[in-house]
Amino acid sequence: MPLYIIKKMSEIFGNIHSIETCGTVDGPGVRFVVFMQGCPMRCLYCHNPDTWNINDKSQKLSAKDILVQYDGVKEFCKGGITVTGGEPLVQIDFVTELFRQAKEKNIHTALDTSGILFNPDDTKKIDELLQYTDLVLLDIKHIDNEEHVKLTKHSNKNILAFAQYLSQKGKIMWIRHVVVPNLNDKKEFLIKLGEFIGTLKTVKALDVLPYHNMAVPKYENLGIDYPLKGTPALSKEEAISARNIILEGIKKVRQC
Repeated sequence: MPLYIIKKMSEIFGNIHSIETCGTVDGPGVRFVVFMQGCPMRCLYCHNPDTWNINDKSQKLSAKDILVQYDGVKEFCKGGITVTGGEPLVQIDFVTELFRQAKEKNIHTALDTSGILFNPDDTKKIDELLQYTDLVLLDIKHIDNEEHVKLTKHSNKNILAFAQYLSQKGKIMWIRHVVVPNLNDKKEFLIKLGEFIGTLKTVKALDVLPYHNMAVPKYENLGIDYPLKGTPALSKEEAISARNIILEGIKKVRQC
């Protein structure tokens, strides 16, 4: 049995990094945000390195535990529940159970994921999770596979396949893309990303987020070297410009 799942009297427990109430950037409305522990990716700009290892400083909570907390603030978090990370798909059984119970209470559910663990040859578990998922916030790190490997230590092939799978299944998604100077900000990459997004039928929003270096103190506290030391933060204006280029790529495909 995986270390991150404990079964007791048929109840599933997840390793939870933290919970944030009144989140405003994690899906529609004001939301209750659950940060899961554990992530296989090692993105150079990751701002949550304390979520990498699944057992580090985590609390074990059941879906019922989390929904009790949600009930205490639901008047302020009417948008619903978002599960993020880390990478939520590391603990897919737990997230599925949480979303299943949430839907019984008519709570809107959003999954914030990179899709890195999607396996196109075995979709049974992801299909079950998607039954209870209203929205997928899909984080595409880099459209070029070789550059994606440099950026995250992983290929983007299954991530892009997951995006296509969500589109085929009719699952609503928002695409997120962090723009990092000298890593994925070239026009050719942004156009290519837009062209890919343009082939997806269920994308309802595009969030282009500017890189920031506010995580540096966290790395220092953890005794980890920050890989992007000296990389300047991206301005809001540069992020807007990057978003416009991506939109150019989307329009190029959809006008054909």
